Amino acid sequence: MAEELSGAVENAAAAARPETAEEEPIKQRKNGLYPGVSDELAENMKSGWADTELRDLEPIPQATETAARRAALSARFPGERLVIPAGNLKTRSNDTEYAFRASVEYAYLTGNQTEDGVLVLEPEGEGHAATIYLLPRSDRENGEFWLDGQGELWVGRRHSLTEAETLYGIPASDVRELADRLREATGPVRVVRGHDAGIEAALTDKVTAERDEELRVFLSEARLVKDEFEVGELQKAVDSTVRGFEDVVKVLDKAEATSERYIEGTFFLRARVEGNDVGYGTIAAAGPHACTLHWVRNDGPVRSGDLLLLDAGVETHTYYTADVTRTLPVNGRFSEIQKKIYDAVYEAQEAGIAAVKPGAKYRDFHDAAQRVLAEKLVEWGLVEGPVERVLELGLQRRWTLHGTGHMLGMDVHDCAAARTETYVDGVLEPGMCLTVEPGLYFQADDLTVPEEYRGIGVRIEDDILVTEDGNRNLSAALPRRSDEVERWMGSLKG
Repeated sequence: MAEELSGAVENAAAAARPETAEEEPIKQRKNGLYPGVSDELAENMKSGWADTELRDLEPIPQATETAARRAALSARFPGERLVIPAGNLKTRSNDTEYAFRASVEYAYLTGNQTEDGVLVLEPEGEGHAATIYLLPRSDRENGEFWLDGQGELWVGRRHSLTEAETLYGIPASDVRELADRLREATGPVRVVRGHDAGIEAALTDKVTAERDEELRVFLSEARLVKDEFEVGELQKAVDSTVRGFEDVVKVLDKAEATSERYIEGTFFLRARVEGNDVGYGTIAAAGPHACTLHWVRNDGPVRSGDLLLLDAGVETHTYYTADVTRTLPVNGRFSEIQKKIYDAVYEAQEAGIAAVKPGAKYRDFHDAAQRVLAEKLVEWGLVEGPVERVLELGLQRRWTLHGTGHMLGMDVHDCAAARTETYVDGVLEPGMCLTVEPGLYFQADDLTVPEEYRGIGVRIEDDILVTEDGNRNLSAALPRRSDEVERWMGSLKG
């Protein structure tokens, strides 16, 4: 990493010093903004730079879709000013920040992903006039571009406001002027909270938590049904994820020599090469770690004879993520007990996927999968039947643990702020995308099951798109049936 900013200023000052034994004190800039920088160096840095304005830009691919989304938002809240921030950089430690990811609401409505951005919809006539507020290019006249920690010399070029208008199809203004404008604004205002404290502070006496929550809920529910662009991005994310799983199978021998971290790192390489990032922390859970639902430490051993539960997804450059799980025998072959448990989960998933269709209740696929798992647990003598009793009392949940799926999109658990009546108590529609992911988990210390079951965890997860006549498995390219998994692994490892 380059030296911190203070070091750069000191180095710049040192470069301007006369090379004599008795050095002259360095002149301070007349405005006093940057002590240690000579007038001569400051003046030199102002000029001699080429014009880099980009004049052949095209609108982003989803510009038509983002405009339609803004129109729907405008229609829902007529006559109200709507403020949707991207968010700010967050400190990781000392003077380093986490990689920035814009708020989903902002990215969904604009396609822009830069920190400090804010979308504002101002009431105008019967609708709204949208403006995207962004940081403009760094000012070279005042030295910002090379002496400010977020100047372009340090963090890279950003688009000019004119370029942004072309890319996003929205008039652009300087975000540094926005807080004052909002403080002076009159009339009803709503803001998406939790992303930009400065913007919220400027609106503190103009908004209410209840009204702001209505805005957040609307934007969450708007994402329940995906448009054509979104479906394409989800498929792209899944296709990269399939290749990432293939990458992992090919290096399982190296993972055995190291740890689960090798698996995590291998998948991450695919995610960064073909996408923006992983959509969530990769779960690379070998052996009994597979029984921990969100095992993201990934620091355990990978042993031949154990199962590997790999739950991972590539996130595209437009923030759409896959979410796929396969449980794989490290040595390429299931043992008898592993296959027994795996096949039960596969059967449950098949029942769950079959229940995904337009007009079905959202809960139907969960209920279908849980019924199969409850039947297996009764059949194996692990819980006393009949099955209806088990389901009524939820006794299967000791080993099934979690829900069978969730909506998928720009968040791995998408549409989380949607109302219960439109999501979990709602009805499936074409364009919805959800995961179907039943599992069975027998903890290593569970004395209620035979010893041979203990430490085995199995989950199978696919990304399912609701279509006009049923569903489409976006991740069908990854084998699921136990015998197909073994053949697939053999072809990759051989």
